[in-house]
Amino acid sequence: MFGINFRNKVIIITGASQGLGFEIAKSFAKLGSNLVICARNQCLLKKSLKKLKTYIGNKQKIIAFKADISNQRDTFRLVKKTLKEFKKIDVLINNAGVLGPKGKVEEISWKKWIRATEINLFGSVLMCRAVLPYFKKVKKGKIIQLSGAGALNPMPMFSAYAASKAAIVRFSDTLAEEVKKYNIQVNSVAAGAINTKMLKEIIRAGPKKVGSDFYKKIILQKKTGGLPFGVVTELVIFLSSSKSKGITGKIVSPKWDNWKNWSKNMNKIISSDVYTLRRIKGVDRGYKWGDN
Repeated sequence: MFGINFRNKVIIITGASQGLGFEIAKSFAKLGSNLVICARNQCLLKKSLKKLKTYIGNKQKIIAFKADISNQRDTFRLVKKTLKEFKKIDVLINNAGVLGPKGKVEEISWKKWIRATEINLFGSVLMCRAVLPYFKKVKKGKIIQLSGAGALNPMPMFSAYAASKAAIVRFSDTLAEEVKKYNIQVNSVAAGAINTKMLKEIIRAGPKKVGSDFYKKIILQKKTGGLPFGVVTELVIFLSSSKSKGITGKIVSPKWDNWKNWSKNMNKIISSDVYTLRRIKGVDRGYKWGDN
């Protein structure tokens, strides 16, 4: 892809035992990377490790690490083990996430709401906290956050998911400003409609819990196939590579953004507020009566 070579690069990918995380890991394995994959389910993690090893060369290595990224001790142990094994880290990809409880805010389990936030938001923050001392020391690093559709649009009946994913984006662009002087880039990917285990989870929940309109949309997505994994992994690879040098604090969609042509306008993308979370003012919609 674009002549990008990740040989000898070390990539940490959370939630890599299945779905999008596994596909991202597979893509990097094919590009020559050394990988550290983590997930909470030891059984799935072992199966994924076995599959991923079929894609690597003799000089590559993959480590599987059972970890709960919402646990600070696990995140620091993961980074420590990676540095002990490979002596460096080049990219952190925060992919791990859950849908959380489905239903009306006042009716769903508060315990499950908190747990979803711990995994989706706190987990990403903790992984960043664990890896940043090393990135700052070497004055370089890439962090990619998988923010999901919840970052861009309201998602009735999925309040924990939507709130935590939107928070990831604001955390990411804030962190991007904090660490810019260390040559560390932080970006979010709004993956969109992919057919993963989350889709099956929504279908099992049924229209009453997730809303009839959204349920119909998901059923249609299942029939049409949704966004291919490859479209998302290409964007993740681009943002993890030197081709995206200088791009930071952005939220990028593999479906709606023509990022493959960004190379012609890199200075404008880097220096402006395009592809960021921002408030839409009246003037942005042609309404001159609402703004000072």
